[in-house]
Amino acid sequence: MKSTRILAWLAILIGVIYFIVPLIGTFEFSLRMRRGEYSFDAYQSVFSDIQFRTTFGFSMLMALFTIVFGMLLVVPTAYWVRLRLPRMRPVVEFITLLPLVIPAIVIVFGYLRLYNSSSFLPLTNSTSGTNMLLVFSYMTLSLPYMYRAVDTAMRMIDVGTLTEAAESLGAKWPTILFRCIFPNVMSGVLSGAFITFAIVMGEFTMASLLNRPAFGPYLQLVGANKAYEPSALAIIAFAITWLSMGLLQLVSRFQKTAPVKA
Repeated sequence: MKSTRILAWLAILIGVIYFIVPLIGTFEFSLRMRRGEYSFDAYQSVFSDIQFRTTFGFSMLMALFTIVFGMLLVVPTAYWVRLRLPRMRPVVEFITLLPLVIPAIVIVFGYLRLYNSSSFLPLTNSTSGTNMLLVFSYMTLSLPYMYRAVDTAMRMIDVGTLTEAAESLGAKWPTILFRCIFPNVMSGVLSGAFITFAIVMGEFTMASLLNRPAFGPYLQLVGANKAYEPSALAIIAFAITWLSMGLLQLVSRFQKTAPVKA
């Protein structure tokens, strides 16, 4: 028993050294922009950059659209599969896992081939169309996480009983979805939303190939042309990811303790 505890603490120590020490080194280097002393000049330079604010705001907006449209797609799909098409669950789960297997560059090239200027739906002909295509791309990337989170939350409620009770009171399908199902799986939706947010804020391939002013390509551009600002941006990106993971943990605890709404 004692040897097991020692091995466990040793594994934790190795993990801390592996993850924390490089992060501390990155943070320390980001403070060295002013020669001979530590300062937050690199962070001030980043936050005062108009391009930083533009790309960060653009990615935040894309993340919001991705979360909203992803939620509207995934929740009805998971509900319908669980209620009416239980035999299709393995097929749907396999489809939702495909974005983990197919590289992002393959997905975006397929989108460009399907929706270029000479296709039947030329989304890349306009800025709004390209932004819409980027949102669809982000939805594809986040689909495995959003679907798993919603499906797990849906397992904790009796979908059939809730639906029958709502139908006996005369509720239509939109009412059942938005007033019965959505409130009971909101913790799962929020879990998927936080993961989606972290994915969108750091994604590079799709935004770069679609030539959109997103935060991921901005990170790469600054990293290729400046010295201290990339380290500051890396710390900011880590902070965003950790914030999303922290909120995810809070939502997971809420999901375990929250009562089911009838």
